[in-house]
Amino acid sequence: MAANDSGDIRTAILGASGYTGAELLRLLARHPDVRFSALTAGRKAGQTIDRVFPHLASLDLPHLVGLDDVEWESVDVVFGCLPHGSMHDLVRRLPERVRVIDLSADFRLRDPAVYARWYGLEHKATDLQPEAVYGIPELYRDAIAAARIVAGPGCYPTSVQVPLVPLLEAGMISADGIIIDAKSGVSGAGRAAREEMLHGEVSEGFHAYGLGGHRHEPEIEQGLSAAAGRAANVCFTPHLLPMNRGILSTLYVTLEGGATADDLRAELARRFAGEPFVRVVPPEVSPATRHVRGSNHILIGVYEGRFPGQARLVSVIDNLVKGASGQLVQCMNLMFGLPETRSLDQLPLFP
Repeated sequence: MAANDSGDIRTAILGASGYTGAELLRLLARHPDVRFSALTAGRKAGQTIDRVFPHLASLDLPHLVGLDDVEWESVDVVFGCLPHGSMHDLVRRLPERVRVIDLSADFRLRDPAVYARWYGLEHKATDLQPEAVYGIPELYRDAIAAARIVAGPGCYPTSVQVPLVPLLEAGMISADGIIIDAKSGVSGAGRAAREEMLHGEVSEGFHAYGLGGHRHEPEIEQGLSAAAGRAANVCFTPHLLPMNRGILSTLYVTLEGGATADDLRAELARRFAGEPFVRVVPPEVSPATRHVRGSNHILIGVYEGRFPGQARLVSVIDNLVKGASGQLVQCMNLMFGLPETRSLDQLPLFP
């Protein structure tokens, strides 16, 4: 269903000068149903897109403006690419008919107390939290289509939940002691200048971080617990790789109900049969981040464990596409009754 009489989806991107904002512009520029009503930025308000992103100079896009300059009555959908804590008050200012697709953590966690603990911020929209739908289409497609607020998942949680949720729902793996060894490129940390993200700090090295607890842990456990029907517990260790894009997550699980690694692979292939962006690879293939770069795809491999009763899974995504902007364009398509793959059919870049 079209958003208005013109047939266009009048779109606002809030925080358009960051990495996820740039990726939304790249993907939506070729979307036939989208018209940009507003692009906002903080320090870069007043500038043209070609000054901020020369690679988008060929596009005819509005100038960047401040949030207070947006005419919300001329907007049908808002993509929030703002810092955590920014969307609670903003959503209240929007007309009821405006759909919200948020890339921050503001609506991801169902328990406001958990949000406050992990993000150090009071949840200021507890009345709106129950209506927010978690934005992984392959798992929550029908709810997303009917939603007014979609909470964009974290990039690491996407790479973990897509392969594990179906297996927990099927009772084929244990919800206890799941080990997640995950690696990400530097764009996952955002575009703001930070000393630890300087080239000299990141290049020619490889390190773990968040060892005292990472904000994505409660998000991952929330989704896995819902799938298992009981509390799930994970050991999650993220690592930073000296590359721009990509996430590779290696998942170590305990088998249940007599299942084998081959059974897990068959179940995932069955569950995701016909899904445009999910592929379960043959056992002799090892997914790599270069296999999904620039695309909305996720590749999943399943392998035997080192010991009986164990299995290993490997999943790869582009953290800026399936891990962020691309996945939420997929959600927007569902919310407006459009083909789910519209503007997302790019094949991965290789090498």
